Amino acid sequence: MLDIKELREDRDRVEAKVKTKDPDASVARVCELDDALRETKTRVENLKATRNEVSKRIGEKKRKGENANELLAEVSGFADEIHTLDHKVQELEHEFQHELSKLPNLPFDDIKISPDPKDNVIIKEYGQRRKWDFEPKNHLELNETLKLFDFKRGAKVSGSGWPVYKGMGARLEWALINYMIDTHIKNGFMQWIPPALVREEILYGSGQLPKFANQQFKIDDADYKLFLIPTAEVPLNGMHMEEILNAEELPLKYIAYTPCFRREAGAAGEKERGLIRVHQFNKVEMFCFCLPEDSAGIFEMMLASAEEILQGLELHYRNALLVTGDMSFASAKTVDVEVWLPGQDRYYEVSSVSNCTDYQARRSRIRFRKKGGDKPEFVHTLNGSGLATSRLMVGLLENNQNADGSVDLPKVLHPYLGGIARLEPQE
Repeated sequence: MLDIKELREDRDRVEAKVKTKDPDASVARVCELDDALRETKTRVENLKATRNEVSKRIGEKKRKGENANELLAEVSGFADEIHTLDHKVQELEHEFQHELSKLPNLPFDDIKISPDPKDNVIIKEYGQRRKWDFEPKNHLELNETLKLFDFKRGAKVSGSGWPVYKGMGARLEWALINYMIDTHIKNGFMQWIPPALVREEILYGSGQLPKFANQQFKIDDADYKLFLIPTAEVPLNGMHMEEILNAEELPLKYIAYTPCFRREAGAAGEKERGLIRVHQFNKVEMFCFCLPEDSAGIFEMMLASAEEILQGLELHYRNALLVTGDMSFASAKTVDVEVWLPGQDRYYEVSSVSNCTDYQARRSRIRFRKKGGDKPEFVHTLNGSGLATSRLMVGLLENNQNADGSVDLPKVLHPYLGGIARLEPQE
């Protein structure tokens, strides 16, 4: 949620920044509602003050034994108008909050302005693309003999876009998850296991609603109105909704492994088959609550923790600073970590680290109070994939394959697989 004070004080600047992320967005309606709401509140407050003054005079007359009928009639007239205005305030407040919630977070001043992801700025590269002396296969072709996944049975059970991991595929997936969790714990994160279903207000607090309502899977019946999480960012942010944290406790550095669910994954192209774009995938998520002055440093720490995992897996990757039009709704700065997938002949995101400043904290009413301080302030929140496993699995298989269809596994995973160092084709 944007700070309405900032919008009031510098409407043109806020409008311009909002449009760099969403050209169709406008602050006009929010400003109209804000003016109407403040005007109506002032009217009702003045009426209540007048009513109280008249009521005071009525009390004085009654104590003196004087006739107060005329003043009582005046107070009675106030009651109807005050009731009407109170109701109008509620309606205006609801519409105002709804319209304000549809505006994205403002990007930092140094973020490149562009609607096109092709303009994302590559700020780092690690390692080099592998050179092949044979024709490399994509992960679907490798799977024909490695037998790690069963996409047909997944489609039978749930439809397209719902993968099934089996045998060494399931073991390798679990090894990746445990390796990532261990790395983040070593780096000072606390592990959580949150619910995979959340209430509507929790999705709203993280910025997923109302704008992305059509991308969510939900349960909506007589007993439950819950949503499947698109990322563990949602429940982790919701853990401290409506709380005031002690500044001395910050930063809070959390990680959580969860399955993630997204409807928008359905429209996959020819090169996005298999694990590239799915409705359900596994992810270890980093999430931090911190003081505003610390968020830049926390951002770099989270990015480094994600990179450490890829470096341990010996994968070539690059970091892309996203332009305004490619950033997430709630983010003020985002860096995507992209792994080269030879079977797709392109880089794909496996981690996205974002600084959401106080945007989610305002929506979720998460604040902190400094020692001896009176007025609570909003925390800053940051999130980052650490990492999403589906495309990471593709990167491991395709980049480490051998001419005979076998796949060498990085040393960091050997202890998680009972010493297995290579995936061999099956009969």
